[in-house]
Amino acid sequence: MTPNDLTIRIGGEAGMGLESSGAGFARALTRGGLYTFGVADYYSRIRGGHNFFSIRVSPQPLYSHVDPVHLLLALDVETITRHLDAMVEGGAVVYDAKETLPSHLQRSGVNFFAVPLTALAREHGGSDVMRNTLILGVAAGLIGFDQAYLESVIRDNFARKGQAVVDANLRISELGVNTGRSFQTDFPFRMEAVPGAPRRLIVSGTEAFSLGALAGGCRFVAGYPMTPGSPVLQWFAAHAAEYGVVTKHAEDEIAAINMAIGAAYVGARAMVPTSGGGFSLMVEALGLAGMTEVPVVVYNAQRPGPSTGMATRTEQSDLLFMIHASQGEFPRFVLAPGTVEECFEAGWQSFNLAERYQTPVIVLSDHYLATSYRTVEIDALAFDRVTIDRGALLTREELDALEGPYLRYRVTPSGISPRAVPGHPNAVWVSDSSEHNEYGAGDEDAANRVAQMDKRARKVIGAEKELPQPLLYGPEAAQVTFLCWGSTYGPLREAVERLNRERPGYANMVHFGGLHPFPREATEALLAPAQRLIVVEGNQTGQLAMLLRCHTGRVADGAIRKYDGRPLSPEYILSHLNGKV
Repeated sequence: MTPNDLTIRIGGEAGMGLESSGAGFARALTRGGLYTFGVADYYSRIRGGHNFFSIRVSPQPLYSHVDPVHLLLALDVETITRHLDAMVEGGAVVYDAKETLPSHLQRSGVNFFAVPLTALAREHGGSDVMRNTLILGVAAGLIGFDQAYLESVIRDNFARKGQAVVDANLRISELGVNTGRSFQTDFPFRMEAVPGAPRRLIVSGTEAFSLGALAGGCRFVAGYPMTPGSPVLQWFAAHAAEYGVVTKHAEDEIAAINMAIGAAYVGARAMVPTSGGGFSLMVEALGLAGMTEVPVVVYNAQRPGPSTGMATRTEQSDLLFMIHASQGEFPRFVLAPGTVEECFEAGWQSFNLAERYQTPVIVLSDHYLATSYRTVEIDALAFDRVTIDRGALLTREELDALEGPYLRYRVTPSGISPRAVPGHPNAVWVSDSSEHNEYGAGDEDAANRVAQMDKRARKVIGAEKELPQPLLYGPEAAQVTFLCWGSTYGPLREAVERLNRERPGYANMVHFGGLHPFPREATEALLAPAQRLIVVEGNQTGQLAMLLRCHTGRVADGAIRKYDGRPLSPEYILSHLNGKV
């Protein structure tokens, strides 16, 4: 039968190339006109430890992974041990025939297909690593997927290694497809290609954000590698020469943010990618950007803490830290995209906000959003909507016509001072990390202190309306309203859809993509008719629930939280509703 969607999971040890294999198969499925959602799960080590990659595939758009597995591709016995309980009735496990399965792993209702993966890989490909290509071919054959799309990805992926490697992988793939077809009688699920479907993209949150930042004029990136923020640094390093972006691998996080502040100070759109632990080292420099009113963007892909925490896992626990980071009080923006489309928009919008208000902007992603792959329409990353607004940046002509002294920190009704880049003879000033006067010179006068503090604070009065506004999904009137932020959007959206299929009009959800300054008025308007509020987030303490109570006085009626390092799923949300609704 052809289900509405199915999940294929490939598992084995770290170092087996599971992520690249899974991502490649997801790309083939996308080329075949299907929608995919791919999630990697891996340990923070080069070798050893169990890794797996899950691909959910459907003829319809997808926003989340799910827990049930239809087809398990096991490159070792541990994969079966760990994931057998997730198998659906009628599902199948493909494993290497050289392995002997213990009796406790042989479950009724699940098909076990033994394939001599290692032997065939050595015989027809000359290498054990060919098992990956072989087992993906078996998967394509089992689900009835046109192997031509898998072959196209093989040609693209292995072309740089020479035609002999390409041909070997094509032979192995065809062998796998034929083997998979021989098992179809005992496997009821199919996912055939959709001929004539429009071309689509398969993109991760990292790629979408990086593309948005590039389109928004980012021309300087500095960072010190820290998973899962460093893939943005790697993306820019790979494209730096082509697009004229200066990309620096700094000696540490302190140097990275100071480099970015320096680049932004002289007029470049500058960014520093990191994760929570790296951002901890940047906190004092963030205050420097706030005091000197330098428009710098910080991208924080969250992972569990404290300290080193869990380097390759996910969590939403840095929200309040981002809002309150650094000594003293100064304005900043905090964005929290929840989809690859929103990641792209945050990529360019963050620079506009930073320059328009001359203040730091923090973009909060997390491991789940950053590393997951999702199929989207070709125009989902809306390049035609990208605008570049440099705010009150004085042109050379305006500086030529300037009369009187240039006051970099001039007190204005809006709080935004005219900004110049260094180099013009009519715009010479100093910048001081201590409190300063309008010229930028250090000044501890009490009246000046109040004037400069109030000036900086005025910049963002009403600016919450420029952030992504809270989004209502589902019927306007519902018995239960769920609240979420960031990457929780996809799993919660599907949970709401399932609830409403069972009980029409029962649930809706409000998603926050901009969290500081908090959109109080918009939130109060959306929540006014809400009967029962349940906040869903990936942290232990309920940080969005705290913000809601702080800014609106509204106390949530319940919470669903997850903080084991793994992402929320629709099944997890629905299973934790007991007693809350």
